[in-house]
Amino acid sequence: MAAQICPTVLASNADEYREQIERVARFASRVHLDLADGRFAPTKTISIDQVWWPGGMQADLHVMYQEPFKHAKLLFNLKPQLIIVHAEADGDFVSFAEEAHAQGVEVGVALKPETMPQMIEPALPWIDHVLIFSGHLGHFGGQANTHLLTKVLYLHRLKPQLEIGWDGGINDQNAHVLAAGGVEVLNAGGYIQHSSDPARSYEMLMRLIGTATPRRHI
Repeated sequence: MAAQICPTVLASNADEYREQIERVARFASRVHLDLADGRFAPTKTISIDQVWWPGGMQADLHVMYQEPFKHAKLLFNLKPQLIIVHAEADGDFVSFAEEAHAQGVEVGVALKPETMPQMIEPALPWIDHVLIFSGHLGHFGGQANTHLLTKVLYLHRLKPQLEIGWDGGINDQNAHVLAAGGVEVLNAGGYIQHSSDPARSYEMLMRLIGTATPRRHI
């Protein structure tokens, strides 16, 4: 699978959310939507029932909740391509994953910087995607700690078909390093959302990782 850039949306209210979605919908075909409960992550975003995205766009939901599985029905009703929960969250992951797969939704697990991939090894048969998290929960930015790429190598040895994502600190100085290190989905937040020309910033990252850049219009 060729690496791809996935713009991130992280908003505390509906107006900000719409602004961020519309900013990237002109050029991106896949979007990473951050949801935080104010417990697992220190900030609180819009609620699940406020989430939407344009038709034709693939949406990944990154659910930074302490108890994400209590919200399974609401999450499934949105019909995303992928739901990512944290390895450090509470609840029955396998039951959630089985129900998600039954509904045609892929399941991912995010690993905080200090969480080793061995923690999720028993659940790998149910996992489609692993997100290597190198940022600050509930905030744009952070540092892309490339030492965490050792997790990518470990996981790909165990399950070669696993899709690997990265969240935290992606910019024009490190995107090519992450892609070369085996990251397939580079979730870029502040570098795109805070840019004076988001489309140009997106295309810069796409060029750096060697991916074609067809524009998408809605």
